[in-house]
Amino acid sequence: MTATASHAAPVPLRQDARTITLIGLAHGTSHFFHMLLPPLFPLFIRDFGFSYSELGLLVSTFFVISAIGQALAGFLVDRVGARPVLFAALSCFVLAALAAATAQGYAGLMLAAALAGIGNSPFHPVDFTILNKRVSQPRLGHAFSVHGISGNLGWAAAPVFMAGITAASGSWRVAAACAGVWALVVMALLLAKRDAIDDRQGRWAHEHARTGNAAAVPEHALAFLKLPSVWMCFSFFFWSTCALSAMQSFASPALQQMYGLPLSLTSLVVTGYMLAGAAGMLAGGFLVARAERLERVIGACLLGAALLLALVATGLLPGPAAAIVAALAGVGSGLAGPSRDMLIKRAAPPGATGRVYGTVYSGLDLGFALGSPIFGALLDSGSPGAVFYGAALALLLGVASAALVGLQIARMRGAAAGVAA
Repeated sequence: MTATASHAAPVPLRQDARTITLIGLAHGTSHFFHMLLPPLFPLFIRDFGFSYSELGLLVSTFFVISAIGQALAGFLVDRVGARPVLFAALSCFVLAALAAATAQGYAGLMLAAALAGIGNSPFHPVDFTILNKRVSQPRLGHAFSVHGISGNLGWAAAPVFMAGITAASGSWRVAAACAGVWALVVMALLLAKRDAIDDRQGRWAHEHARTGNAAAVPEHALAFLKLPSVWMCFSFFFWSTCALSAMQSFASPALQQMYGLPLSLTSLVVTGYMLAGAAGMLAGGFLVARAERLERVIGACLLGAALLLALVATGLLPGPAAAIVAALAGVGSGLAGPSRDMLIKRAAPPGATGRVYGTVYSGLDLGFALGSPIFGALLDSGSPGAVFYGAALALLLGVASAALVGLQIARMRGAAAGVAA
């Protein structure tokens, strides 16, 4: 019996669901730690007198370190496995929370940002390696959907968690310490259920179908860098994440300046945007199973989100309506998420899952790293509307990148079909 045939029997739903749930929890925690510091920015301004540009640099530090680390982590995951790297990453989050809770100034907050960036760097190569090896093909699209939803839920939960504990305790330091406790709880749960996230087991039929002849000569570890589709995926992540950086860190103060809305309302916009994105990702998981040209799905969804953000930027809406429209733009970004992840899978050569996802997703980190100080400077210069116009423009550039990825994949398939004929 061949290896492929041995895995042809249906995989129990419970088995797939357990892996998907655990990876979703880990991914949500990584996104939670993206927002360890931004919800506390107004308090840092109060206590330390920082500017938005200085605070934007903290975000840049996190994502520059994460971008470099993510590209390298893909190689590490392919070499030593995803599970041990995952536990090391969670340990870095605990240290980051401790550094934030004890920070006495800018240097302490910079250390927290750096440690959180190191912890964040392996998550996408880790997550997608485990999902691709442990989840059966019929449920893989839904696994990507849950993965994306969990990330948005992590983003959405962080502002509420940090602000709520700060308000209840009267100290942002207590909130930072509680974030570390959460990372410890997640680590303990994953350790208890570690068999379900063991990427050394469960290479299903869809993996064998991609690898083909087991005796084939393996390519060089860096051969995937020659593929144009990989770098087009990278650029797509860069542009779409520039837009996300504007919404996460600066949508709230921008709406305050433009529409005179209270912080109690504008602080909910980020949470609303992420929850709307999570709802979009839930529906996006079904779109993946039905759509052949994924770049068209991505383009339509991001175009709709860009139009909503441009509408907010005009300043023509009533204040509460502007906050609602800004939050609803998250639906478009969410719908595109599962299609985006499946598009990357199609672009990845056999045996290079960790490396490709690590490289491509480093574009996400770079988008945050460069976008945050730019949008922070726009706010400091008194141009809050430019934050939303800039986010809309970045989404449009993301649409163009996704279209180029789809075109490249179609050309690769056409060339392969020609060789086969």
